[in-house]
Amino acid sequence: MSVSFELNAQRRDDLGKGASRRLRRDGMVPAIVYGGDEAPLSVTLELRELNKNLESEAFYSHILDLKIDGAVQKVILRDLHRHPFKPIILHADLQRVDPSHAIRMRVPLHFLNEDTCVGVKTSGGVVSHLITEVEVSCSPNVLPEFIAVDLAQVELGTILHLSDLKLPEGVSLVELAHGEGHDQGVVSVHAPHGGVQAEA
Repeated sequence: MSVSFELNAQRRDDLGKGASRRLRRDGMVPAIVYGGDEAPLSVTLELRELNKNLESEAFYSHILDLKIDGAVQKVILRDLHRHPFKPIILHADLQRVDPSHAIRMRVPLHFLNEDTCVGVKTSGGVVSHLITEVEVSCSPNVLPEFIAVDLAQVELGTILHLSDLKLPEGVSLVELAHGEGHDQGVVSVHAPHGGVQAEA
């Protein structure tokens, strides 16, 4: 993993809706840290620091360094609770990571060479993304930032499926573990609506 993320947190004992509202007014976000062999821990995060990290797509699929009282815990961002219509983060769920146990994590797909795709360049096709992320299972130390989907040699009328993805060593797709019927489409190269127009 080429980048790292750090979050600073403070323990909190003042719980409840009223306390959470006060924290948000002060630019803080209530959060819970859970998992592993330790009990769940209520903490607060600084909204400004959290928002800055959230600007990076990789933050959502990375192992994060969470500093609490000077000690660092490895965690992943498991969930964010946002206000239904205001740009406000209400709560964050952070899960502790055990390096000896596999984790499940959703990671984004990066579609490469769309403009030079054979089905687009030579046949006038259109690329359609059927999904934009996948759930992987792997050891925390090999968690990928993203899965690359190379479209350079994909021809018109082709659908790439989950089983066509090239995965890093030690990484598997959760959906494919469910057996037959779960090899869903990822991306297709097809004729535009109305068909491919003949060149003049």
